Amino acid sequence: MSKRKPGPVMLDVVGLTLSEADVRRIAHPLTGGVILFTRNFDDRAQLCGLTKQIRAVRDDIVIAVDHEGGRVQRFKTDGFTHLPAMAQLGALWDKDVLLATRAATAVGYVLAAELRACGVDFSFTPVLDLDFGASTVIGNRAFHRDPRVVTLLAKSLNHGLLLAGMANCGKHFPGHGFVAADSHLEVPIDERPLDAILNDDAQPYAWLGLSLAAVMPAHVIYPKVDSQPAGFSRIWLQDILRARLGFNGVIFSDDLSMQGASVAGNVVSSAQAALAAGCDMVLICNSPDKADQLLRELSYQEDPVATRRIRQLLPQTKALRWEKLHAQAQYQAALALLREVF
Repeated sequence: MSKRKPGPVMLDVVGLTLSEADVRRIAHPLTGGVILFTRNFDDRAQLCGLTKQIRAVRDDIVIAVDHEGGRVQRFKTDGFTHLPAMAQLGALWDKDVLLATRAATAVGYVLAAELRACGVDFSFTPVLDLDFGASTVIGNRAFHRDPRVVTLLAKSLNHGLLLAGMANCGKHFPGHGFVAADSHLEVPIDERPLDAILNDDAQPYAWLGLSLAAVMPAHVIYPKVDSQPAGFSRIWLQDILRARLGFNGVIFSDDLSMQGASVAGNVVSSAQAALAAGCDMVLICNSPDKADQLLRELSYQEDPVATRRIRQLLPQTKALRWEKLHAQAQYQAALALLREVF
């Protein structure tokens, strides 16, 4: 086992078990995290085996996944609860505020407890984008159009995550919901002025305050503010998110292999631009060749503050094994509420 300080790169693995190339990349000193996808899941036993393999290489890095509920949920079989899309919580809010907040907490708890039982530390959730009805890539991943509703439902979901020992990540700062273009495939441009964005889309980030552990900026250009996408912009990350909104947690880049990141150049120049702008960790997914290039060519001087922030995402409590989790009254109550409501 190799014990090092977590580096600034989060990368993925190819299959259901680690290849020699996966092991080499995970062991690299610039690696600080591994993100899993649906292709990395066959069943719970296999997933537990994979996370144990990763831990055998490095026990100091974050194992993460995009596991929001609805259509963005990587593990859906072999006992994993089918979690509702966040828009369903927003619709419930419009009928019964208190029930919606209880359900949001239950979603967060079930989501985090099931992942942690299989060795996964962290999920990139909640989505804080507003539902303007324009974005197909966001769509029902958003809680609601009203930033106040988004904030309160996200706060309840974050509480559920925390009860199960998991940190949270608000995305996609300052907001991806207004633009129709999908940053996976295009470079979205949001022409609104700064005040319009701060007074609407970005409000959940201000209101959630200290309860936000991490933030992922959008691969969206807001030309009235900066010519660079938010994830490559010191104005958005340093002047606004850190200084104006007082955020002190981890800033992740979105996936550097997405088209929305292409304005910053190749994977190495885009990673360097994201880190220079204020990201603590950069993601490179679905491209082992680019991950190899990044680990080989990235020039990086250790940032002790970023290292400390990343370490704080690791769970501080021991996870319950799957069988013990299913016998736990708290988990059973959360499941019962979700079944009743959804």
